Amino acid sequence: MKTTRRSFIKTSGAAVATAALLSRMPLELLASESASKVESFGFQVWTIRKELVSNFAGTLKKMAAMGYSQVEMCSPLGYSMAGFKPLNEMSGTEMRKIIEDSGLKCISSHFTSGELKNSLDNRIEWASQIGMKQMVQSMPDINLRNATLDDWRKAAHELNLIAEKTKAAGIQMGYHNHNFEVQEVDGKLIYHVLMEELDPDLVKMQFQVAVIDEGFIAQDFFRKYPGRFISAHLADYSTELEKQVPIGQGIVDWADFFKAAKEVGIKNYFVEMDPATFPESAQYLLETV
Repeated sequence: MKTTRRSFIKTSGAAVATAALLSRMPLELLASESASKVESFGFQVWTIRKELVSNFAGTLKKMAAMGYSQVEMCSPLGYSMAGFKPLNEMSGTEMRKIIEDSGLKCISSHFTSGELKNSLDNRIEWASQIGMKQMVQSMPDINLRNATLDDWRKAAHELNLIAEKTKAAGIQMGYHNHNFEVQEVDGKLIYHVLMEELDPDLVKMQFQVAVIDEGFIAQDFFRKYPGRFISAHLADYSTELEKQVPIGQGIVDWADFFKAAKEVGIKNYFVEMDPATFPESAQYLLETV
């Protein structure tokens, strides 16, 4: 049986004591304790893209050493202009080997709306080679500054059609929000309009916790729309410092967040913040969650 990273943060003496305690605990309580744990968590590569592209294997190994077990990529094809172009020289199979040799798994990636429209078959093949279970659209193909609700509805319909093809390939399509979707147009919150238009079976949501800086709480959405979410991007925020801080050092109620997330079936969590926050965020997640 493969030993998990979480076990390494305990000393051998503590492990012995824990084993003795567990042997006296009722089976029902053991099952409850196990169910409450987050088995693994990952990181999104966007904020470390320069380092990643310059030293792909080395950067992944560094992140794995911190305790991360999953990586969420940005598609090198769609994000070529953002610096990911060199990674497009690798096939999905080659990339998967490097990722897994680094001690990580890649089950998800962000994709641009343009590549999903124009190169969908190619991107499904790439995702399948890596072993992905999720393909996430990072942003709709609309003018975000003056988009009408009809524009958002059209974008949702287009994503539903794309998701029909990814579903046929055994991959769940997802949608990642930014702060745009927690704005109002004509008195309606854009996020709620998207939830009305996106097919609940075809498109699941990846929630960006960072919108807490606008006063929106992730678990409120989880409880309003149970069963609609597959993953979340983790970030914390300090109102005193007015900036993002490592997980556990800001205003996010992480106990309630993970309680709600587990209630609605979320299993994948990806930290996405300034690289300086990654070590302490991993430590918090390993020791607390």
